[in-house]
Amino acid sequence: MSRWEPDARGRLQRAAMELYVEHGFEQTTVAEIAERAGLTERTFFRHFADKREVLFFGQEALLELFVSSVAQAPEGTAPFEMAAAALHAVSGVFEDRRPWSLERHRVISANPALAEREQSKMARLSEAVGTALRDRNISEPTASLTASSCISVFHIAFQTWIAEDNTRGFPQIVTETLDALKAVTAGT
Repeated sequence: MSRWEPDARGRLQRAAMELYVEHGFEQTTVAEIAERAGLTERTFFRHFADKREVLFFGQEALLELFVSSVAQAPEGTAPFEMAAAALHAVSGVFEDRRPWSLERHRVISANPALAEREQSKMARLSEAVGTALRDRNISEPTASLTASSCISVFHIAFQTWIAEDNTRGFPQIVTETLDALKAVTAGT
């Protein structure tokens, strides 16, 4: 019997990513992931519903961080500033995850079904931010425009951050992308 090792979820995630990169997402099985991690398939399914969830684990926590940041903004904060605060809160979470994020992006980009799921995730984030803004009595179309802009900034900043030649941190890129959006809306 093998010796118990901690961090089963992390080991499964690392094993899955290694296999996705080596063999492709479609060609990788749950059994192979579990074996590489030194665990059983049963343990895999205690942590993930299926092999896609390895790539999308943490989505709920990300959504909650966006929503709670909007909800906790001081009274009287402008909608755009609420969205900016949420983006800055989220940007700090990713800073140490660039290698994982880059590999994740490659795997998702190579698989149309995963890319569609990623787009669905972005739409869900936008809707959640919009709902959080409406809960703060921000009327339409301001709430929806702000939420869509917030998630567009997140997406564009994230793509810039994981670019091969990028050397800047995610928080800095978020700030630059927010500034670019302000310039666009100001007509400059």
